[in-house]
Amino acid sequence: MTPVTRIRRYRPGDRAAVEDICVRTAHEGGDSRPHYKDPAVFPTTFAIPYVVLEPDLAFVLDDGAGRAVGYILGAADTPRFVEDFRTKWLPSASERHPEPAGPPGTPDEAMIHLLHHPERMLVPEVAAYPAHLHIDLLPDWQGKGHGRALMRTLLGALQDKGVPAAHLSMVTANIRARAFYDRLGFHKIAVPDPGPVTYLGRTTKDLDAL
Repeated sequence: MTPVTRIRRYRPGDRAAVEDICVRTAHEGGDSRPHYKDPAVFPTTFAIPYVVLEPDLAFVLDDGAGRAVGYILGAADTPRFVEDFRTKWLPSASERHPEPAGPPGTPDEAMIHLLHHPERMLVPEVAAYPAHLHIDLLPDWQGKGHGRALMRTLLGALQDKGVPAAHLSMVTANIRARAFYDRLGFHKIAVPDPGPVTYLGRTTKDLDAL
């Protein structure tokens, strides 16, 4: 009998799988390992703090055999999350990834810089979209409707919390990801000088259209 996939809440036993998914999708949607000396900085920055600080907004795609093969992680209130990130998460994360003494000089140092500056998430232009999210799926599980289902799950959880809208930032070069978000009703948010990323937003309403 073929195992049946399902979306469920994150469990502590999923941590290694979530870290692996993040590393294998962090470089413009592809594997970051050929491009970084220590790609563990990606889950340390973009995945694990969410499951630690906001576990009620952490969901995984279970392959039917108990293994997480995708996830969606959210923060309901970005300013509050940034404060928690700095005070509750960063002190321990800094032990493995200390901040470089000078300006970032390598791809690894650029990512470590992001880790040490969570206030980068406080973008005035996205204030009307108080929640934010990260979603990733292993390549073999993409293009099969699982991303849409994960998004519906998280946006529904945010709606239940009374959160009106959510935003995300994505590497502009990741064209496939942009097409996915466009299909789900996300739209571009104009942000001056956004660098290599694009900001997208969506309300938590009209989920039946997902």
